[in-house]
Amino acid sequence: MEPIINNIDLPERLYLKFAKLVYDSAGIALGNAKRELVRSRLMKRLRALQVTTYEEYYEILAHHDGDGSELVMMLDAISTNKTDFFRENQHFQFLSETALPAIMTRNRTTRRIRVWSAGCSSGEEPYTLAMVLREHLDRSVNWDIKILATDISTKVLQFAHEGIYEEEKVKPVPVQYRTAYFDKGKNARGQVVYRAKPELRNLITFRRLNLMNATFPFSGAFDVIFCRNVMIYFDKGTQETLVNKYYKHLASGGYLFIGHSESLNSLKTPFQFVKPTIYVRNS
Repeated sequence: MEPIINNIDLPERLYLKFAKLVYDSAGIALGNAKRELVRSRLMKRLRALQVTTYEEYYEILAHHDGDGSELVMMLDAISTNKTDFFRENQHFQFLSETALPAIMTRNRTTRRIRVWSAGCSSGEEPYTLAMVLREHLDRSVNWDIKILATDISTKVLQFAHEGIYEEEKVKPVPVQYRTAYFDKGKNARGQVVYRAKPELRNLITFRRLNLMNATFPFSGAFDVIFCRNVMIYFDKGTQETLVNKYYKHLASGGYLFIGHSESLNSLKTPFQFVKPTIYVRNS
């Protein structure tokens, strides 16, 4: 077998085919500026499959991927996964100071809290949500708390499920939270790592979910949905469709949090503006 060459060209005509495949399957809009990034990331899949051309790889995806497993691997390869604990902390302040008191009052009878972290990446967001809920819910009530954390990337979901983070990654976590909710140890390389304790991990269910699915497999409504820095990869039509699906899955009075560079201003949606990047479903 000839060795794989790192600088194989990805012709524009073929890049456009890959871009359409990604858009159709995941809603991600890849402009021409992403061509070199996509070329280098797809190279990982060529090496893994011992494929020597992008044409051959595209043929595998288009005509020889009956169970869709290689499509999942391809989307894993091109996905950008950047997140941090307590990222955009004003959202968690609003959650603890404004949203949760209202939700506790509304759900006092059912004692249920349901939260969805959509596009959870490597797990820092849902673990942050779990800490905030544990710290700020009324402890005199035995709350039934469940956090759904979804992403299209199986690779990051596996990492998130393990809940193990290097010391540098947990620096944004307040010391008292770090002590209460993480076990400190060392990995096989002797590096200091922190693992989320069971009381956090048990609140979270990690699942692969494509946000482009026509419907979502949820029976109940969520009190809070976090979908931050995800919609920046979608065009306006895809954003609008997605946001209106979120609306259907939020309880009356439920909140939607989006990323700091995102807005619903130009979208047709029944959400009510609360403050920048925070919206509510009114009754």
